[in-house]
Amino acid sequence: QVQLVESGGGLVQPGGSLRLSCAASSSIFGVNVMAWYRQAPGKQRELVAVIASGGSTHVVDSVKGRFTVSRDNARNTMYLQMNSLKAEDTAVYYCNLVLEGQINWGQGIQVTVSS
Repeated sequence: QVQLVESGGGLVQPGGSLRLSCAASSSIFGVNVMAWYRQAPGKQRELVAVIASGGSTHVVDSVKGRFTVSRDNARNTMYLQMNSLKAEDTAVYYCNLVLEGQINWGQGIQVTVSS
C-alpha cells in the first residue's frame, strides 16, 4: 500500500489560486494513473483531473481552463494548480493512485473558496 499525503489546501477568495500537492510514500515510476477527486458537502465524490504515468492528462469540463494537473516522478508527487477559483470549487480534495491493481487514497484536504 502506498501512502498519499495531500497539502496546500486552505481558504481563498473567489478568483484566487491554490496549488495542491500529493506526495507518495514510494516511487510512482512505472505504469500507473494518478488523479484528483473532490467531495463537496452533501454531494458524491467526483473526478476532477487525471494524469497517466506517460504524462497524458484529462480534466473535467467544470474546471477546464482553470485547473492543471501535473506530476514530478522524481519527487513522487502530483500537483493540482487551481486558478480562478469559484465558490463551487469548495470541497475536500483527494489524491488517488492506481498502481499494480491497487487503489490508494489520500486522507483529503479542505479547499474553501469564500469572501
